[in-house]
Amino acid sequence: MLYLKFRLLKNYILVFCLILYSAILFSQETNVETRFWDNVSIGGGIGLNVGNGIFSASISPSAVYNFNQYVSAGPGLHFSYQDGRDFNSTLYGGSFIVLANPIPQIQLSADLEQLRYNINGENFIALSNGSFVNLPFEESGWNTALFLGAGFRAGPAVLGLRYNVLFNDNDNIYATAWAPFVRVFF
Repeated sequence: MLYLKFRLLKNYILVFCLILYSAILFSQETNVETRFWDNVSIGGGIGLNVGNGIFSASISPSAVYNFNQYVSAGPGLHFSYQDGRDFNSTLYGGSFIVLANPIPQIQLSADLEQLRYNINGENFIALSNGSFVNLPFEESGWNTALFLGAGFRAGPAVLGLRYNVLFNDNDNIYATAWAPFVRVFF
């Protein structure tokens, strides 16, 4: 009889310990999750250009994890549509950005971007008789860019300039290696 009481007590103690252990683990997991999301900033960029037969719109949402007050990193998405007199293009893809803030007013960045492009248009070719021929073209492919940049930071916004170190003169997406940017994170 004493053996059964001891065994029953042992089972109660074991169940109590498992419940207590589970509660401790659950509370730690909740705190870690809460701290994680407290360090995530959401933002990105948006663009619109309209004028003289040209329309361009883009959206680039991003999320970065703030490791500390100096370094942040995270993924981003990009979508852009452009329509001109003799062409239209669609760009979409992803990126990974690393931000460094050596002082609160300056932000340095490295942004690796992989974009898929689809371009449709017409080439106008002059003939020897003075007339023109329209030759339609279609081109698709992938473009990789590595932007290194610096900007002035004021609150959640950064205004700066970045340089594509992988730029090629035959690049189908960017006309120049330099690109101004406005970046906002909340």
